[in-house]
This record gives sequence, C-alpha cells and structure tokens, in this order.
Amino acid sequence: MVEDRFLIWKFKRGNPEALRRLYEKYKNDLLKLAIALVNDTSAADDVVQDVFVSFAQSAARIRLAGNLKMYLAMCVANRVRNAVRDRQRHETSSLDDSECVVSDKRGPEQWAILSEELELLSKAMAQVPYEQREVLGLYMQGSMTFKQIAKVQNASINTVQGRYRYGMNKLRSLLNGKIEK
Repeated sequence: MVEDRFLIWKFKRGNPEALRRLYEKYKNDLLKLAIALVNDTSAADDVVQDVFVSFAQSAARIRLAGNLKMYLAMCVANRVRNAVRDRQRHETSSLDDSECVVSDKRGPEQWAILSEELELLSKAMAQVPYEQREVLGLYMQGSMTFKQIAKVQNASINTVQGRYRYGMNKLRSLLNGKIEK
C-alpha cells in the first residue's frame, strides 16, 4: 500500500515508469477478474486496458485512501457492469435465443499456458448468473469483503452473501458434472 502511494506520487510528478510498475503489479489479478466477469479474454484485456487508461488520465485527481487493488477491481467490475447493461439495452433478440458463448481467443504469451481445468472453470463461470459471477470475482480475485461488494452492487450484505453461496453451489454442480448444460 505504501509502495502504491509512492508510485502514484511519482506518476503524478511525470514519471511514466511508475504507472508501468503499477500496471505490471496488478494486471494479472485484474485480468483474472475481468475474464471471470466477461468470459472473453479479448474483452477482458480491453476492460483492463481501459481501466488503466482512465486511471492514468485521472491520476491527478486520485486521492488513494484505501487499497489500490480494490479500487482498480471496483473499476473493472463497474466497467463490465456498464458494458453488460449497454449490451442488454441494444440487444434485439429474445431471451430464448440468447446463450453464453465462450471465446476461444487467446493472446499468444498470456493464454498459451491455460490448462484444461481453467477452461472448465471458465465454461462453468459463463453459466453462473452475472450478479453471482460478479460477487465471486470480486470476492476471490478482487480480495473484497462482502460489505465492500454490497456497497459496489448497491445491495444488502445478506443479498451478496446469498449470491456468493448460490454462485458457488452452481459452480460446484457444473464442475462435478464436468459441465454440459
């Protein structure tokens, strides 16, 4: 946390290397979160890039009072939530026609290492309802508490805990059945 404040301070004073170090420090965790939320590696990469571009553009106004990783994780979740909301607004097909699609796109160095287990998890996560998937991602990848997630989702802590529990149960059932649905 002290290192993050120091790097932000350096970046505000014109040191682009400080932003690169912050990016390198958090990009993998944020990519994992974004992939869990959008289930598309290309879109997840775009989300993380957009979050860092916005962060860089607004660095002069940022006053970090808490954990930078949590702040960036909330930014990723908000950006994905906005994209999902926009897509739903512009979608013209009926609910019967819609289904989750798992992307096969992979960046050369980043995704060549993905194992079969990660693929199964990715397919299972795609079948978990978005609000539950968001709670799972923010809790596990964003290191956020249920209270913090409740604030982000504008929901009660009990609702967030229920979403987590239902999401985990759905994942267990899908992974125990090796996914098919």
